[in-house]
Amino acid sequence: MAEMDTSGGGGKHKKGPGVKKGKKMSTRVDLTPMVDLGFLLITFFIFTTTMSQPTAMKLNLPDDRATPEEQNKAKESGALTILLGKDNNVFYYEGILKADATGTNFKASNFKDIRDVLIQKKQSTDTSDMVVVIKPSDESTYKNVIDILDEMSINVIKRYALVDISPDEDQLIKITEQSSGN
Repeated sequence: MAEMDTSGGGGKHKKGPGVKKGKKMSTRVDLTPMVDLGFLLITFFIFTTTMSQPTAMKLNLPDDRATPEEQNKAKESGALTILLGKDNNVFYYEGILKADATGTNFKASNFKDIRDVLIQKKQSTDTSDMVVVIKPSDESTYKNVIDILDEMSINVIKRYALVDISPDEDQLIKITEQSSGN
């Protein structure tokens, strides 16, 4: 048992006629209940503390009642496809990829300039029609994917999808990177 001695022994008192010496009783305090109280307080604060909530990105999911064909429909004028390559290269095209004799709508960019492309597309397109399709290649990094998802959040683009890249698009990225010297 824990105890605390509060006796005041060792003090000098006057001796002589007329001075009565009082009998000192030592006070003994048992601290065992204090330990119990301490543990009760600790458990109380542990159980009543709110733990930090995990932070997660909010997702707007498509309506379950619609047919799969209707869920995936997007207007060509509102579609923007972003392709992620190696060495922080970003490629994009609007609508459907056109690589024919008339030219191509396939353009190269970087993470610094892609925000301007997103802002311009958002201003020129109705928000209900705008869809951004993100296609990371096998050579892109996880950081690049997170950076482009952050751009979606920063620019308040609510409709976007993370999709596997097609072999034609992957080949086009490799040809473009080789021609630019990367």
